[in-house]
Amino acid sequence: MDARLRRVNKEIADCKNDKQSSVTIDLVDESPFHLIGSFDGPEGTPYEGGRFQVDIVIPDNYPFQPVKMKFITKVYHPNVSSASGAICLDILKDAWSPVLTLKSTLISLQSLLCSPEPRDPQDAEVAKHYMTSKSSFEDTARYWTMIYAGGPGKEGLGKGAKGGPRDEIAMAGLDRAHVAQFEALGFDRAKVIDVLRRLNYRGANVANINDDRVVEELLK
Repeated sequence: MDARLRRVNKEIADCKNDKQSSVTIDLVDESPFHLIGSFDGPEGTPYEGGRFQVDIVIPDNYPFQPVKMKFITKVYHPNVSSASGAICLDILKDAWSPVLTLKSTLISLQSLLCSPEPRDPQDAEVAKHYMTSKSSFEDTARYWTMIYAGGPGKEGLGKGAKGGPRDEIAMAGLDRAHVAQFEALGFDRAKVIDVLRRLNYRGANVANINDDRVVEELLK
């Protein structure tokens, strides 16, 4: 058994024996080098109550080369791509150390959900939302947690909502009145949502974007 396999097997066993943390690691297709890590959303954050899955690929030179991780569960966070799940975290790049383990790295991802770094974003649009209106950002992140991670919901929604209809306005973190304003001009709702999201038409930033600019974008 080579050193990489011994190391990974030990880390998987250690994680299974740890009954204190909520972190779990499972094999994909019985391969110890392709794994799925899971952890609970941190308490006191918009991710609380959700369960988040991460795709893990062990490189040939592990542990001297960082593991490759990306979120499987869609998450609304400045340092996670809302499209691909790619993660911006220093220990997955230059700050990696062989003393880090799969479990400690997953716990670092859990901590990242507590402490976004919007000035070093993976998803620039989400980072703009965070910096423009943190409360609106948190509402959107909470809604994504409900939809994608089985988090708690309102009015009987929640885990059952994962397969239900999506509220596209809530998904984009927009104000319903703003969407309705431009829908009333005859524009398609999906187009309005896309344009307002890209323009970061939220919070105090609304005052910086005149209606003509929005209409110009909608006409493209």
